[in-house]
Amino acid sequence: MSSTKGNLKVIYEDNHLIVVNKRSGDIVQGDRTGDKPLNEVVKDYIKVKYNKPGDVYLGTVHRLDRPTSGIVIFARTSKALTRMNKLFADKNIQKTYWAVTEKAPAQKIGFLNDWLQKNEKQNKSYVMKKGQGKEAELNYKVLGHSDKYHLVEVQPKTGRHHQIRVQLSSIGAIIKGDLKYGAKRSNKDGSIHLLARKIEFIHPVKQEPISITAEPPEDPVWDFFAKKFQ
Repeated sequence: MSSTKGNLKVIYEDNHLIVVNKRSGDIVQGDRTGDKPLNEVVKDYIKVKYNKPGDVYLGTVHRLDRPTSGIVIFARTSKALTRMNKLFADKNIQKTYWAVTEKAPAQKIGFLNDWLQKNEKQNKSYVMKKGQGKEAELNYKVLGHSDKYHLVEVQPKTGRHHQIRVQLSSIGAIIKGDLKYGAKRSNKDGSIHLLARKIEFIHPVKQEPISITAEPPEDPVWDFFAKKFQ
């Protein structure tokens, strides 16, 4: 159930939810830049596709960092939004990310438990001493390697600011293109090689298991890993 309209790639939709594969550089909700956010693009898509008069309801369930790509869920009804918010709050959502890193973690499989503090001015998070900031947990697994880079699968247990970026950086596995957290150089398009790859949950209205997977952006590094680990 996938369709592409202009720059919008819809990968799942029904009467309750709409899920898109966000491009790096898109913002999910409006910010001080004034750039048109993804939620407004999705509203336009719904308005045209379903010939809806007046304002279109769309609830933002969660967000992704601007340079990150992959799955973003929106709710098409207030009931779906409330129920999806509860799924996230109760941690009944299984999220899987792919990260391409400059160096591989020392251990192939690991669990990271850190305390993170967000610096609002810098829009950056730091690993702190235990008890300072907010606790952050994730599991990771190294899936494979190219000549230069490494593909790491990450399953975050918490949803902290820049969590995957800062926690991987703290063990020396800096994400490709992520200058903010120590990458050697930026990607030409301003992206970072972090993808919200897969999400699994029980549909908030239909009560059916849902599993949605997003394809990586098209570039040589992603293409190499996508072909190898589909």
